[in-house]
Amino acid sequence: MTIALALSLGMISQAVAHHLRVPGIVLLLAAGVAFGPDGIGFVQPETLGSALNILTGFAVAVILFEGGINLKFRRLKREQKSIRQLILIGGFITAAGGAAAAHYIMAWPWKTAVLFGSLVMVTGPTVINPLLKRLKVKQSVATVLEAEGVLIDALGAVIATVALEAALSPVHDNPLMWGWHVISRLGFGAAAGAAVAFLLIFFYRMRRLIPEGTENVFTLSMVLILFQGSNALLEESGIAAVTMAGIVIGNFSTNQLRELLEFKEELTVLLIGMLFVLLAADVRLSQVIGLGLPALGVVLALIFLIRPLAVFCGTAFSGLDWKQRLFIAWIGPRGIVAAAVASFFATAFAAKGVPGAYELRALVFLVICVTVLFSGLTGGFAAGILGLRRPSQTGWVVLGANALARGMAKLFKEDGQEIICIDSNADHCKAAENDCTRVIYGSGLKSRHLLRAEIDTRRGVMGLTANDEVNYLFTQKAKEETREIALYTALKTDTVSLTTKMLHRKGVRLIFGTTADIGVWDRRFRSNQVFLQIWKVGEKSEKSTLSDYSGNGLIPAAFRRNGNLSPVGDETRFKDRDEVYFFIFEPEIDAAAEFLDSMGWRRHTSVESEAFSTSICHI
Repeated sequence: MTIALALSLGMISQAVAHHLRVPGIVLLLAAGVAFGPDGIGFVQPETLGSALNILTGFAVAVILFEGGINLKFRRLKREQKSIRQLILIGGFITAAGGAAAAHYIMAWPWKTAVLFGSLVMVTGPTVINPLLKRLKVKQSVATVLEAEGVLIDALGAVIATVALEAALSPVHDNPLMWGWHVISRLGFGAAAGAAVAFLLIFFYRMRRLIPEGTENVFTLSMVLILFQGSNALLEESGIAAVTMAGIVIGNFSTNQLRELLEFKEELTVLLIGMLFVLLAADVRLSQVIGLGLPALGVVLALIFLIRPLAVFCGTAFSGLDWKQRLFIAWIGPRGIVAAAVASFFATAFAAKGVPGAYELRALVFLVICVTVLFSGLTGGFAAGILGLRRPSQTGWVVLGANALARGMAKLFKEDGQEIICIDSNADHCKAAENDCTRVIYGSGLKSRHLLRAEIDTRRGVMGLTANDEVNYLFTQKAKEETREIALYTALKTDTVSLTTKMLHRKGVRLIFGTTADIGVWDRRFRSNQVFLQIWKVGEKSEKSTLSDYSGNGLIPAAFRRNGNLSPVGDETRFKDRDEVYFFIFEPEIDAAAEFLDSMGWRRHTSVESEAFSTSICHI
C-alpha cells in the first residue's frame, strides 16, 4: 500500500503542479509530509525496511541514465570549459563552503559538516531540467545547467560515499588514498558504462537480435544490472556507470533512440514522484523544526554566498558573460540524489551508532525544499531581468529552402517575424544565404536541428518541400518536441497515401488552403514568373474560400488580421477587412484578378511592375 500510494500521489502531485505552473517537487514533498507519519499516516516508509534503499538506488540509476541520454556532445563541446570548471572548481567550493557553514553556524563537528558539504555540492537533473523547460532560457545557459546537474551528481555521490567511509572508518588513511578512491570509482564506472553502452548499440543494430517491441525493457534491465554489477565490483561506482552509459547511447544515433527516450522520460517521471513522496514521508517534521534558525542561516549562506562564489570562480575566463554567470549562480536547486544519499547516510550512521544522522538528513531536506522553492519561484523573474529568456510564440520554422519557401520567409521576415529554414539540399541552403534568409543545413527530422531552431519557442512550422511525406513527418517531429505549436504542411495532391483528412486527425493544417505543387512553384519563382498581390476582403463578399478558382496559378500565402500576419490554412475563414497576400503565376494575373473581383474583393496593393523577389537583403 505504501508503494502504491507513493506512485499514485507522485503522479497526481506532478499533474497538479503542471496546471498550477509550480515546481513539481514542491507538491511532491508536501504530499509526502501530508500522507506520511506526520500527516494522516497512510504512507509508512519504515514498513519497506531495506527495500527503500534498493528502490532508491534503482530509481536514481534510471533517472541519471535518462539525464545522460539528453547530454549531446555537440552542445557540451561549445560550453566545455564552463562545464568542466563549474563541476571541478565550483563543486569543490560548494562542498567546502557547505562544510564550513555547517561547522560554524550549526556548530557541528567537522566530520558531520564535511559529509553535509559533500551532499549539497550536487544539483540534479530531476529539478533542473523541468525548471529549464518551463523558463525557456537561452541554449548556452541551459546547456551548462543541464550538464552540471547530470555530471556533478555522479561526482558528488561518489565523493559523498567516500567521505562517509572516511567518517565511519576506525582507521584514517592518507588523504591521497581517499582521493584515489574517488578517481578509481569514477574511472571504473565510466569505463563499465561505456562498454555496456556500446554493447547495447551493437545489439540495436543487429536486426532481430532483440525481439521487436522489447527494446525499451531490455535496455532498462541492462541499466539496472549495470548499476548493481558496477556497485558490486567497486562500491558506489554504479552512478558514474549509468550516467556514462546514457551519454554514450544518447550521442550515437539508433533507430530505437526516440522510443527509448520517450519510455525513459515517462519512467523517470513515475520514479521521481514515488521517491520524493517516500523520502519526504521518511523525514520527521520535528527533526527539521528542531534544527532552529541556524539551519535557515546555513541554507541562506548556500544560496546567496556559496553558490555565487562557486559559479563565478568556476566560470572564470569562460565564454559566458556576467549575466549568464549571474543566472547560473541564481539557479542551484538540489534534487533526488542529495535526498537519496542523505537517507542512505542516516541509515549508515544509525547502524554504527554515530549521533547526528537524522539531523544531517533533516538539514539536507530543508536545503532541497528551500532551494527548489527559491529557484522555481524566482527563476523566471531573474531570467527576464537579465534578458536570458527566449521569447515564446515568435517566428516560424520552415522545412525547405526552395524559392517558394524563401518567398514565404520574406513575407514574414518583412513583417518582423523571425524565420528559420531547414534544408538538406546544399544548393537550396546557398540560395537562402544569398537571399539573407537564416538557414540550417541538415534534416528537419533530427531533434538537434529543431533544437538549434529553438522549436519550443516558435509560433509554428511549415512543411514546404516537394516531398509530401517528409513534410508530414516534419510536422509530427515538431509536435513531439513541443506540444503547443501550429502545424502547416503542403500537399501536392490529395491522394490515398496522405489525405487532408489524415492531416486534420494529427492536428496539421493544409497550407495555402488547397493542394499545391511545390516543385512547379519553385521553378516559377526561379524563372521570375511570380507576382505578389495583396487583396482586401470586401464588406459585401459572400464567399469566404478560394476553392472555386479553376486555375493553378493562384495561392493565398498569408493573411493579415488585426495587424497580425499568419499563414493561410484550409481552416482559415476570411473576414471583412482581412488583407490576403497572393502569389500569382504571371500568365494567370488577369484571370485571378477577374475571379477575385467577382468575389467582391478589392486589390489593396500591387507590385506587378516586376516579379516578386525572394531576397530580404537590405543591401
